[in-house]
Amino acid sequence: MSKSAMVRARLEPDLKDHAETVFRRLGLNATQAITMFYKQVELRGGLPFNVAIPTATTKSTFDATDAGRDLVVCENVDDMFDQLGI
Repeated sequence: MSKSAMVRARLEPDLKDHAETVFRRLGLNATQAITMFYKQVELRGGLPFNVAIPTATTKSTFDATDAGRDLVVCENVDDMFDQLGI
């Protein structure tokens, strides 16, 4: 099938740059990544990932960690498991 349809979107430049850096690491260009996304939407009959509105608890946790509050710092994996009691 001929690839003649076009998709246009306006993005924040930083978002575009960061996403395209990931694409390059995966060996993809933007067109290939967008095609993969559309194909997954077609195959699944919806978005290929869960989309949810954060709860108030999740939102406050995001806000706190973004501000550097309530963080647990671990020296290494063993320290993390010790702090988790695992």
